[in-house]
Amino acid sequence: MTSLTKKNAKYTWSPNYEEAFQSLKRSLTTAPVLAQPDVTKPFDVYCDASGNGLGCVLMQEGRVVAYASRQLRKHEANYPTHDLELAAVVHALKIWRHYLLGNTCHIYTDHKSLKYILTQPELNMRQRRWLELIKDYDLEIHYHPGKANVVADALSRRAHCNVIEARPTVRVLCCEIGEIELPTEQLAELYNLIIEPTIKEQIITAQKQDKGMAFIREGMDEKKRACFTLDDQGVLWFKNRLVVPKDMELRKRILDEAQTSMFTMHPGSNKMYQDLKQKFWWTRMKREIATYVSECDVCQRIKADHLKPAGMLQPLEVPAWKWENIHMDFIVGLPHTQKGYDSIWVVIDRFTKAAHFLPVKTTYRAKQYAELYISRIVALHGVPLTITSDRGSLFVSRFWEHLQTALGTTLIHSSAYHPQTSGQVERVNQILEDMLRACALTYSTKWDECLPLAEFAYNNSYQKSLEMAPFEALYGRRCRTPLNWSEPGERVTFGPDLVTQAEEQVKLIHGNLKRAQSRQKSYSDRRRRPLVFELDDHVYLRVSPMKGVHRFGVKGKLAPRYVGPFKITEQRWAGCLPVGVTSTSGCEVFKSAGRSKVDTSQIEIEPDLTYEERPIKILDQKQRATRRKAINFYKVQWSNHSEEEATWEQEEYLQTKYPGFLSATTNEYV
Repeated sequence: MTSLTKKNAKYTWSPNYEEAFQSLKRSLTTAPVLAQPDVTKPFDVYCDASGNGLGCVLMQEGRVVAYASRQLRKHEANYPTHDLELAAVVHALKIWRHYLLGNTCHIYTDHKSLKYILTQPELNMRQRRWLELIKDYDLEIHYHPGKANVVADALSRRAHCNVIEARPTVRVLCCEIGEIELPTEQLAELYNLIIEPTIKEQIITAQKQDKGMAFIREGMDEKKRACFTLDDQGVLWFKNRLVVPKDMELRKRILDEAQTSMFTMHPGSNKMYQDLKQKFWWTRMKREIATYVSECDVCQRIKADHLKPAGMLQPLEVPAWKWENIHMDFIVGLPHTQKGYDSIWVVIDRFTKAAHFLPVKTTYRAKQYAELYISRIVALHGVPLTITSDRGSLFVSRFWEHLQTALGTTLIHSSAYHPQTSGQVERVNQILEDMLRACALTYSTKWDECLPLAEFAYNNSYQKSLEMAPFEALYGRRCRTPLNWSEPGERVTFGPDLVTQAEEQVKLIHGNLKRAQSRQKSYSDRRRRPLVFELDDHVYLRVSPMKGVHRFGVKGKLAPRYVGPFKITEQRWAGCLPVGVTSTSGCEVFKSAGRSKVDTSQIEIEPDLTYEERPIKILDQKQRATRRKAINFYKVQWSNHSEEEATWEQEEYLQTKYPGFLSATTNEYV
């Protein structure tokens, strides 16, 4: 057609011109479905996921390079939304690896939290595995609203027909239904409604049938029963409170209403007693309420324990020699360094408290840890007899167990969710983290560069339990530093004297550790109560809330604190936690089902069917200072009550109400 635009050209419109013109219009208004990729330019990847599949689009400069989609596999249908959207990204990176590897690419997703996946501190194992694949690419993840991400969204979903076209209209349905002649029937349902009497009416009826109530009515003229009264309808009252007869079924109904009702929701024995005593009275009311609540299965599972943990401290035995018994643990979640380190492997000698801090990567396999263990621990200190650690993936792996078995080392694993077993290494972890924070603030260096000096500073610092530094306990003298120097000279100790000196130092360290252990045990056991389990006892297991784990249909923070009860079938040794109960993940402490029961055999009932609460023991004391004077308070255990129900009372009140009690018990308490 350009020939027609020439000067002095004769205009003649032929079929060839018409075909060329139409072809030009089609070329201007349409584009190829797929464009050829240019590996020198960045790529754009749009990803989306749904409950049916994954969808991805590869684009470059606004033109589509490739489409991809697939159905979800059976196990992927259980993924949470976050993992499902991340799976779409991983799927795109895998199938277009030949385009994206080595090139800059931008990932667009409608799941906003994926923007922070590269800096997220806590990841599950699946996300960690995918993150290692993502790190191979030069990419950036951007948020793209779902309403704009239409192409990838369409690829991830199943095609549906037009509902309006597939569904018949209302008029057609009405006509079809009208053509069907259905017989009409009149149906009716009969109900037999029984109106139960109220609790008050049941109590009044039970009073008339109870022999004990008749005995009280006959002796109401006596002085000792002056607190009982009868109203105009013959109902018996005790100090404006309705008397409940000895009908166990009726009392249980009252307790059930006060305990399990939607208006009360398991308030606890003390609150429940305070609520019920406003309206009702019967003998041994408080004791029955305490017994009822202590046997409530729901309360045993959900109530928090505000007392100190039961059981006495059981310290580990003091080792006999250096680097024979060691602790191991990991400090994870640290910032990635230029060398790729993101964790620290902490190894501590239980005898000398000497430690090694080894920078590692979370991607290390068991073989790499074994090589590091041989070169940095065994090569310097020999093979240990025992290794105490938590239940990390490395320490429970088959390779690690077989390696230690071949070396003759016994592995000791702590109880699940009970880091106190390795309390020494946990304390060193805190010290090391504080050192690294100080290095980051003071010297502005990477933490892996500060780690060797942090190890030196820790090993050369004074330890109270040793009464010396770990370096001195290990080598016999303090390490030289700019502040602690020693002049060079000839060695004074030789031969047998050197061996004798080393043995004497080991005995000194052993004695210091024994004294420190005894002191720590006395501090820990203060105000604790011993806890002994016997065979065939029933216990509850304390569990920690775990992400995604359902217990009794509830997960997360609303899950029960305890599960059970379970029967003890075996005990390894007396006074320690039982074993052999049904396995439950996350168990930490075994709590007896009957821990709140009170010995009721010593309750003395007065002739008027009441009993008096008397102080029997002083558990604690404190002093509160005011502007004018100091007031003494005593924590008193009362008769018919356990130590958990003890109350704080003023000294003046106890001396006035119970003269002679303080003088008789204070000396015993002190």
